[in-house]
Amino acid sequence: MNFKEILNDKGKVYKVSVVALRVFLICIILLFPIYIWSVSVDLFGLYGGMPSLKALENPENDLSSELISSDGVSLGRYFRYNRSQIAYEDLSPDLVNTLLLSEDHRFFEHSGMDFIAYLRVIKGILTFNYAGGGSTITQQLAKNLYTQNEELEGKIASWGRYPKRIVEKTKEWIISVYLERNFTKEEIISMYLNTAEFGSNSYGIKTAAETFFNKSPSELNLQESAVLIGLLQAVTFFNPVRNPENSFNKRNEVLYKIHKHGYKIDTQEEYDSISSLPIELNYDVANQNKGLATYFRTVIRRDLMDWCEENGYDLWEDGLKIYTTIDSRMQSYAEEAVKDHMANLQKVFNEHWKGKNPWIDDKGREISGFLKSRFKRTEHYRLLVKKYGAESDSVQIIMNRPKPMTVFTWEGEKDTLLSPIDSLAYYKKFLQTGLMSMDPHTGHIKAWVGGIDHKFFKYDHVKQGKRQPGSTFKPFVYGAAIEHGYPPCYKVRDVMVTFQVPGDPPTWSPPNSDGTYGTGEEMTIRQGMARSINTITAYLMKEIKPENVVDFARRAGVESPLDAVPALCLGVSDVSIYEMVGAYSTFANLGIYTKPYYITRIEDKNGNVIENFVPKTRQAISQQTAYKMLYMLKGGVEEKGGTSIGIDMELKINNEVGGKTGTTNNASDGWYMGVTKDLVTGVWVGGDERSIHFRNWYLGQGAKTARPIWEKYMLKVYKDDALAYEKGSFQRPIGGVDVSLDCSRYGTTSESDSTSVEENPVWNEGDFR
Repeated sequence: MNFKEILNDKGKVYKVSVVALRVFLICIILLFPIYIWSVSVDLFGLYGGMPSLKALENPENDLSSELISSDGVSLGRYFRYNRSQIAYEDLSPDLVNTLLLSEDHRFFEHSGMDFIAYLRVIKGILTFNYAGGGSTITQQLAKNLYTQNEELEGKIASWGRYPKRIVEKTKEWIISVYLERNFTKEEIISMYLNTAEFGSNSYGIKTAAETFFNKSPSELNLQESAVLIGLLQAVTFFNPVRNPENSFNKRNEVLYKIHKHGYKIDTQEEYDSISSLPIELNYDVANQNKGLATYFRTVIRRDLMDWCEENGYDLWEDGLKIYTTIDSRMQSYAEEAVKDHMANLQKVFNEHWKGKNPWIDDKGREISGFLKSRFKRTEHYRLLVKKYGAESDSVQIIMNRPKPMTVFTWEGEKDTLLSPIDSLAYYKKFLQTGLMSMDPHTGHIKAWVGGIDHKFFKYDHVKQGKRQPGSTFKPFVYGAAIEHGYPPCYKVRDVMVTFQVPGDPPTWSPPNSDGTYGTGEEMTIRQGMARSINTITAYLMKEIKPENVVDFARRAGVESPLDAVPALCLGVSDVSIYEMVGAYSTFANLGIYTKPYYITRIEDKNGNVIENFVPKTRQAISQQTAYKMLYMLKGGVEEKGGTSIGIDMELKINNEVGGKTGTTNNASDGWYMGVTKDLVTGVWVGGDERSIHFRNWYLGQGAKTARPIWEKYMLKVYKDDALAYEKGSFQRPIGGVDVSLDCSRYGTTSESDSTSVEENPVWNEGDFR
């Protein structure tokens, strides 16, 4: 072949190549729009659905629902992904500029796709000098909102990673165009930061700023912004807690980009200075075991889930705002009071049982096989049996094999080595508590402490737990007696009272707390209740009958099953703190029972009120009976020998206070019910089980275990001038009291100030029954 023929052949090849290239370009030009269209309509189900334009205009994110206190403080969130929205105006300029200069500095110049960046990517691939991706902020937002939704995947997704990624990238382009058409640039920035994942269970810039720096996004400075924006590249690899060195280097890389663009860091010296600064964190991962009112948040979650199911909402994703009655300051005071007292009480308990186990039977002997039987009730044991079989030696081996664990102590969490059975023994020795404080006039629950530490002890002792109330049940016996005509000054002798009962023996005579059956002393029923004399209470129970006591307690607000038996006068039927506080509040609210409640309203994510809640009320007892019961309860503070006479003097000055202690026979339950004009508070203290308690009644009585918590709490409440709860007198019934409350004129001396109550002595001895 000569040179001319070679040239002719090359010419033909060139012409064919040009034609082929033209055909290829024409196909691309024609087919690419068809491809885009086919993706947008999900042709033959190959690509998966696309969000509607309406969905693009109203993007739905997984938003956490937030609990808010009555004084406007966030108590916590319910979330699958811990995310909260924030507006562009609430982003700091440093944060916005860090995002733009680091991720997409031509953001305000393009319309969703940055073709200059694409050329850079292509060049990097061809020269093996990859310099980052070409996705814009708008495309990243599109990816966050939609393309990771598996419900929108089509058949091609199953063909492999690369076909699936091409389709996803195509969707990003299409959605980006829609977003740019329907939102402003500022809205796109805030939407992107609201939907981005930052690691450590934080989704969205608001929770990220709170998690890593305990700040709002408006407060973030340049260095902090660089840390968070750096996390967008790889939330684990650049996590400042898990990988501080990687995070430090990434932050400085972001700061260098800012320096290159001349934002705030103008010179190399300035960059060197700021890049040498350490990352200063204030790290706290949000979860249901941290923050205020942890037990409260867990307990009301069930109510909220029921409400959401009835009303078509998702508690975990719909961004609801739930406004509660809890006051964050009072909640803090309650939690502080519990911590102060229970830490000291636990030391006393540990010293009391030093070298011995506190689970004992009625005769004071350690219960044999206690730990083994309790371990069999645990989820850990059920899983072991499921894996190895009930009779397998492996179960016993694992039960007794020490392993590293973190345990609760009153000095803070502690790392140690314990076997599962030893861990159970360790935790069973802790005393537990519950506290609830309520405004009796509104029904608003202001503080709720369900236990000593929600992370390690999940069981709520306010509403979930029920225990014998002991003598705190006695006011319902006295209240029923007052309804039957017995005034507070009615006198009874402290002598044995005997009931006829079924069984063997056929009689029952309740002893007093000191084990005797009466001193023969004559006293008013006010004094009898103040000193918690069992024989006086038993006398009234025998006179008015158990059925009437049950009826009175029901009307006052006790909802748990009550056995209409003589022993009910000593509080043998289990009740909760929640219902006891509600029932005592009836006395402080002129006889009107107001069911304790804790939610005032619920708003949707846009601030629209979905539902308002109002308390349920009913007239339970007369104003006269209610006020006489307050006078009776004041006896515990005022009468000689009253079980509340020893409360802090600061609480008594210029203040009317009613109080009732309660202790069960073996001191397994200690109670205190404190009543002031605007606040009723109940406290319970005891072991995890009834068999766990002090060995003597003196140490386990409510005056020692529960009353100090109430005192500490109330002192803190009164000391806070910003709170609406002040000292003062109980509200009197309209028209005054229909009997004299000056018991001294009827032959029995009272320690109370008889001039502090209204008098209208219209009764005589024949009216007592």
